[in-house]
Amino acid sequence: HQWELERKKLKRLRDTRATTLDEVEVKLQANIELPDDISGARENGAMGIGLFRTEFLFLNRDNLPGEDEQFEAYRQVVRDMDGLPVTIRTYDLGADKQINGAVSTGTNPALGLRAIRLSLSEPQMFLAQLRAMLRASHYGKLGILIPMLMSMPEISQALNYVALAKKSLEDRFIPFDRTVQVGGMIEIPAAALAINSFIDKLDFLSIGTNDLIQYTLAIDRTDDTVSHLYDPLHPAVLTLVSHVIKACNKAGKPIALCGEMAGDVQLTRLLLGFGLRQLSMHPARLLEVKQRVLTSKVRDIVPQVGKMLRTGDPEKLRMMLARLND
Repeated sequence: HQWELERKKLKRLRDTRATTLDEVEVKLQANIELPDDISGARENGAMGIGLFRTEFLFLNRDNLPGEDEQFEAYRQVVRDMDGLPVTIRTYDLGADKQINGAVSTGTNPALGLRAIRLSLSEPQMFLAQLRAMLRASHYGKLGILIPMLMSMPEISQALNYVALAKKSLEDRFIPFDRTVQVGGMIEIPAAALAINSFIDKLDFLSIGTNDLIQYTLAIDRTDDTVSHLYDPLHPAVLTLVSHVIKACNKAGKPIALCGEMAGDVQLTRLLLGFGLRQLSMHPARLLEVKQRVLTSKVRDIVPQVGKMLRTGDPEKLRMMLARLND
């Protein structure tokens, strides 16, 4: 009964702007896996889709979705969001998300042929998805997000394929948004450390903390024997996340965070203190995070967060985080 009362209170915040006590506006968006998830995003007041995980269209089926099927799914999401921004990620297949019949290669699939690496090794499949996304961009505000980028050559190859997909549609007089933005996910420590190169080449960036934490700490988050060591508050993780946000803000480059850290209300003020102003999360977390934003004052948070970044003791960090959330 108490839980229901709290949910009803939160529901009243659905149409409230996510603004801090000192008038800092924060964009709260939703992560989705399939077009049907849009209803939950709208119900909880999402100001857009910050991450559409398209690999779920490919899973648990014997025949892979073609260009037209993908186009219909992407167009449905864009139309259902009614003018709000939709960021669609190219498929992050491989590792723990395998197509039926595919065999994991290597002794550690998480470090193998997955995400953009798989896309670049299967150009026809990649081009079909890019064409479907571009076609859907004609119906609303759509951005293309490339996962697991590591280096400049990968960025150049991905952008070349986007250009090829555009040329293919132009040759057939198929309409699309010629100004569609292309962004990259920062989820490999090498990308976080070389962030300035990514800023120069891409239109926007999004931090994928799930993999960034996994790769920074050398912990397989799906392995029960070590998953307890997976720690978003590890000083190295906080330093990398802060570094990326600071660099993007300095360059005026849009930066979002779409990993599980975004939906953890205990970390909302910490991320605001880093300078983050766009978070994307599971729709069910949106209203609780919005409530925390509404009761926060950024100018009071920033000095405390600065002290946390200079702290190497995990236990002390947790105590400081508790004070930050008082």
